[in-house]
Amino acid sequence: MLIANLLPLLHRYSLGFDLVAGPDDTVTLTVIPRRIEGGKGSLEAGEIRPISITASAAEIDAEFARGTDGALGQLIATRKTLADQIADQRAAAEAAKAASAEAAKTKAATAPPKPAPSSTSPQPSPAALPAEAKSNEPASLW
Repeated sequence: MLIANLLPLLHRYSLGFDLVAGPDDTVTLTVIPRRIEGGKGSLEAGEIRPISITASAAEIDAEFARGTDGALGQLIATRKTLADQIADQRAAAEAAKAASAEAAKTKAATAPPKPAPSSTSPQPSPAALPAEAKSNEPASLW
């Protein structure tokens, strides 16, 4: 039942296990996802975070017996969904980046050259006072 429940993870990751006996007949099972040798792409930190379960051996066995309805099955399904969403987002970002670059090339190729700015129009001096301002009074915004 353990391997059948972990099969969805095995399609994407190589898995390591750590099994430790604790007090009062408890057991801690840690499943450590790793990048598959020769696998393409990088994994996000959340994808390779270990899954740790601490309970009695009978409770862990019972959770595995529940299959996809058990805690581990639901966690694996959630991780697979998140990994798929991350892959979709990466693909969408790459597609948008390529489309943006293509649009910029097209725009640059079809845009007419900009005319040089004309220096014949007089520019107002920033220090010049408005016509209604008096030199001995502060300027009003109203």
